[in-house]
Amino acid sequence: MGMQYDVLSAHINVTGQMIVGRTRVKGLAITGGGSAGNMYLWDATSGPASATYGRSGTTITVTNNNHGLSTGDQVGLIFAAGTGGQGTTGNYTVTRTGANTYTVQDINSGSITAGAAALQAQRWLTSIDIGANEVVTLLLPGEGMLATNGVYATVTNLTGVTIYYG
Repeated sequence: MGMQYDVLSAHINVTGQMIVGRTRVKGLAITGGGSAGNMYLWDATSGPASATYGRSGTTITVTNNNHGLSTGDQVGLIFAAGTGGQGTTGNYTVTRTGANTYTVQDINSGSITAGAAALQAQRWLTSIDIGANEVVTLLLPGEGMLATNGVYATVTNLTGVTIYYG
């Protein structure tokens, strides 16, 4: 495979849509703000929905009112720390248990009290935590990360995020 010459870039300094449509993320440049921050990249055409969760063993029960999901659907989930630990961020297959709840199977086990915060979107690509005023540049190996829907960034306490794609 030869050198790719049609790599493009998109920049954002607040949460929002970066790209619509299928692409491959080739690299990232992230600049921290005055305090520690983070960036979540989603393969999605809209921002993530807020949810809560709890874990018993390897089963995580997610509560997201009127989630609209069916058993077998795929979702990306980011879990905040809760009482007892933290769920494993990643992409999961859903088992619908009600109009407002569903379960997923975590690769780790433990007990987390229900009510911890979570974010849910079409598909999770990556998460990066960054220190205050830190600058991180990442080149992704191979063909990069495939986003089939688009790229949406959730940004907290960052000066800016640039992605390179093509």
